[in-house]
Amino acid sequence: MIEQFINFVIRPPRAEYNPDQYLWEKEFSLAGRTYQRLDLELKNARGHTLQCSHYIPSPFPEDTSLPCVIYCHGNSGCRADANEAAVILLPSNITVFTLDFSGSGLSDGDYVSLGWHEKDDLKVVVSHLRNNKQISHIGLWGRSMGAVTSLLYGAEDPSIAGMVLDSAFSNLYDLMMELVDVYKIRLPKFTVKMAVQYMRRVIEKKAKFDIMDLNCLLVAPKTFIPALIGHASEDKFIQPRHSDLIFKSYAGDKNVIKFNGDHNSSRPQFFYDSVSIFFYNVLRPPQVPSALSKLEKYYDLGDLKIGSDVDKSLLYDIISSLRSAASGAASSSSAPPPISSSKSVDELFSEVATVTTVEPMFRDNTIHGNDEPNNDEDKLNCQTEECCSYTSSNRESWGRCSSLGGSDEESYADFRADNCSQIDVFATPLRSMKEKSLDDNKEEEKEEKTKEKGESPDPMKGAKSDKLDKWEAFSRRFRLCILKGATHRRHGSS
Repeated sequence: MIEQFINFVIRPPRAEYNPDQYLWEKEFSLAGRTYQRLDLELKNARGHTLQCSHYIPSPFPEDTSLPCVIYCHGNSGCRADANEAAVILLPSNITVFTLDFSGSGLSDGDYVSLGWHEKDDLKVVVSHLRNNKQISHIGLWGRSMGAVTSLLYGAEDPSIAGMVLDSAFSNLYDLMMELVDVYKIRLPKFTVKMAVQYMRRVIEKKAKFDIMDLNCLLVAPKTFIPALIGHASEDKFIQPRHSDLIFKSYAGDKNVIKFNGDHNSSRPQFFYDSVSIFFYNVLRPPQVPSALSKLEKYYDLGDLKIGSDVDKSLLYDIISSLRSAASGAASSSSAPPPISSSKSVDELFSEVATVTTVEPMFRDNTIHGNDEPNNDEDKLNCQTEECCSYTSSNRESWGRCSSLGGSDEESYADFRADNCSQIDVFATPLRSMKEKSLDDNKEEEKEEKTKEKGESPDPMKGAKSDKLDKWEAFSRRFRLCILKGATHRRHGSS
């Protein structure tokens, strides 16, 4: 029993993974822009090699430096945990740096220290970024052990622009005493305290740190970096009161967000939105102009590769629907133009892209009837905004912050089956969807006022809205089809 508890602290389950399968690709597209993953190795003060990755725009803007957020994973995590951070921050011109801490993932080292030695690893990364003239301000985003690491380091480096602390513990000794009750270890209190003292000596001998030194309440009153503190309200592993204590004693500008879920569950979209706004305010990224207009965002699907694992029958169906929309088909019951199956999907899509442009879609002022949606569109057009956060397709148990934190209720299998709207973060950003819904409400109010005055509504506006919806649906369906193929390839290779 005591040995298991010791391993829980310094040797939790270690993530073993292939970076080419579980991280973002070397080059990938996101929201119509291209990015790249740069892998590198750094040495910490103890001589351990740290495996790192840096997500940056490709090409990097000339004569412009961009801010960077360093993502710090939990005690059983790895670099793959930063996949969501890349999706959230890269479109805001904020680069993302992530690493496997010593004793975690593919880096050297035998033990983790729940933040004590990890803060020295973080110091090496910050020093590396400071020497990079392309990087301006630096922020920290940590979860569980990574949040403690960020807070311990932030107390030593006031130049950090801002920190996001997700599920940090306030005091390791108190946490260990709480876990005795959580896991119903039936021992007298004095026996438990004696056991903890024994564990303290063993851990200090093996991992070279004292568990009594891991006390965030000692450094929080001396830290003035702006901080956003987050915690799941049903977290039984690190209870929310830990974040409450840190928030109460923290000296700098601070805010706390509570959300539904447990220690290992996926974070809700509104929390990711809050993180994005927070880092945008503290890092002040430059405005890099985008070549895409609002309408072109629905048309441009990025540099997607069509491989043998993609469901080509579905692609033929999508292209057929697109041709029907371009030719002004009156309803879904109209026969679509025939498509030659002898041609490749690439050729067919190129033909459609050449023939069908955005401009003619808005010149047609014919009001179409109420189309009956087909089954394929019902299956693919999941539009639940609450689940728009993108989850890396092969993380599965990785991203869990601890080995004893319970099962993740939103594992990838359930997420993919129930929440296919995760693709919306690529096809139509959540912010755009909200703006679109506000515009729709305004249009409805205008139509009601027009009817009250006895005027006839403008048919041109209705046609524009209908065409825009078709392009949005096509973009979402096509990207979902492609990404399903990519997921199949990754799982097959793993």
